[in-house]
Amino acid sequence: MNIGIIGAGHIGTAIARTLARHGIEATLSNRRGPDSLAATVAELGPSIRAGTVEQAAQADLVFVAVNWSKLPAALQGLDLRGRIVVDANNAIEAPEFKPFDLGGKTSSEAFAEQVPGARVVKALNHLLAAVLASDPQADGGQRVLFLSGDDAGAKAEVAALLERTGHFPVDLGGLAEGGRLHQFPGGPLALHRLVKVG
Repeated sequence: MNIGIIGAGHIGTAIARTLARHGIEATLSNRRGPDSLAATVAELGPSIRAGTVEQAAQADLVFVAVNWSKLPAALQGLDLRGRIVVDANNAIEAPEFKPFDLGGKTSSEAFAEQVPGARVVKALNHLLAAVLASDPQADGGQRVLFLSGDDAGAKAEVAALLERTGHFPVDLGGLAEGGRLHQFPGGPLALHRLVKVG
């Protein structure tokens, strides 16, 4: 499976680091272009390469980790129909962490509207980047990562990838009900660093 990452900030780089730890190949991208990522990919290792946003968007599985206000620009012109798209975003803006008013929708429902036809899975959004980038078995078990989505096949693919990276995926259901549980802010499971032992 080809993997692309759109967004090379704290979360996007944490995702790349997690994949690199297990030698999983991926294309890391941002709007500034591959040259701006040369030092990052050199540090991450040979399984992570820099590419354009368009190249990352052509992967079978695409992680999107972009500041909420910049999502429309980041996704503009990309055709993600039929692809598994992992929404690793929250409807906030750092550093104030002020939530956006989504009119009662979950952030993933609002995100899905921006990627019509994509097989959206919400994941990798409920922990801080430093935790995501660290060894998922450092606390004596497997770190729990939540996911939600309306496409069972897409969720199974994402869960299998998370298992390969040493995590314990927990499926919370659909984008509306599950996404509400682990979105930040407001989700009761957001920021909880849970570990499966045994």
